[in-house]
Amino acid sequence: MFFNFNRKAILFFALLLGVCGLIAFQWFRPVDVMVAEVQQRDFIQSVVASGRVQNPNRMEVGTQIVGVVSRVPVVEGQMVAEGQTLIELNSSELQAGLLQAQAAVAQARLKLRQTLEVQAPVSEQAFLQAAANHEVALLALKRSQRLFEKGFVGQAQLDDITRTEKVAQAQLLSAQRQFLSTRAGGSEIALAQSALEQALANAELAQVRLSYARLQTPVAGVLISRNVEPGDLAQPGKVLMTVSPAGDTQLVVQIDEKNLGLVSLGQKAKASADAFPAQRFDAEMSFINPGVDAQRGSVEVKLRVPEPPAYLKQDMTVSVEIEVARRPAALVLPTDALHDFNTALPWVFKVVNGKAEKTPVTLGLKSASNCEVLTGLASGDKVVIHAEKSLKNLLRVRSIPPPIAAQPMSARVVEAGAA
Repeated sequence: MFFNFNRKAILFFALLLGVCGLIAFQWFRPVDVMVAEVQQRDFIQSVVASGRVQNPNRMEVGTQIVGVVSRVPVVEGQMVAEGQTLIELNSSELQAGLLQAQAAVAQARLKLRQTLEVQAPVSEQAFLQAAANHEVALLALKRSQRLFEKGFVGQAQLDDITRTEKVAQAQLLSAQRQFLSTRAGGSEIALAQSALEQALANAELAQVRLSYARLQTPVAGVLISRNVEPGDLAQPGKVLMTVSPAGDTQLVVQIDEKNLGLVSLGQKAKASADAFPAQRFDAEMSFINPGVDAQRGSVEVKLRVPEPPAYLKQDMTVSVEIEVARRPAALVLPTDALHDFNTALPWVFKVVNGKAEKTPVTLGLKSASNCEVLTGLASGDKVVIHAEKSLKNLLRVRSIPPPIAAQPMSARVVEAGAA
């Protein structure tokens, strides 16, 4: 009986020791956690966005007259020189109108010449003759008046001579006006000159209308669109071609409105065309739209390209990385290690002597994947990333490296913008 009691006590104490040992093992057994090392390197914060290539002075080409297209000697993507012909319209009717207007000019010139060479001398001779006739009639009237006073001439004869003098005077006035009108500054000369000027104006108008049949580019550039073919009926108000003048090239992109406080004029950027992703070129922030697109939640910005590469074409899709901040030799850790990231008191689990120690930190520049640490950590410190909810302060841990994709090896920190 006593032996059975001792045996049960021994089994009980053995079981108790086993349970205590298991609890102690579970308590002191290190927990496997993934860690990352705080590194010191250049920290560059960027805003990435996409957009298109655009020339600030795109020119739309159209016609000012209605006409049938006879020739289109250029194609899309072609470099065009200043004054080069883009479109030719059928100009038969316009050429005929110009010939008619030129014939009217020749006729007006002949009319002016006739006035100067024929009408002017004839009117001068007519004026001299009328003056002589009036002088004879006036002398005859004076003699008749003296004879009438002496009674040698009757009243009827005096009346006839008086009437003859008045007719001669009227003829003199008419000849005088005709003579003055054919002199320099006279109405006949002015009328002939006015007719000539009107004919010249009509001829110039016909010449201008004829020039409308040939559409030319006023500046050198690239033809980026062509909406016309031979045989089409061209009408005013319709865009037939679009030319991108040679000169400044800019990139128009949309960034997320949450990044509006990060961007400013003059910031440098690197850009690449989607068609040539390996070839990057420099750009510079030149414009920030003061308004926000409420539907997309984005802001339009423009970047100047001082030296655009030859392959860059109008309306190409581009990706732009705008450098908004830089910290040389900054302490950088992955945001996966942070707790209470968006609060005023962020903290991390720092691995100290094999234990996870809760450590408050002060942050500087932030991005979606990395953060700058101002205080709380030093270069080489190891912090727990992707910490489990069960991880407690001062719990023993065993460090395991994270997957390669999770390790914060990039020195460039990117803040994604609006696509």
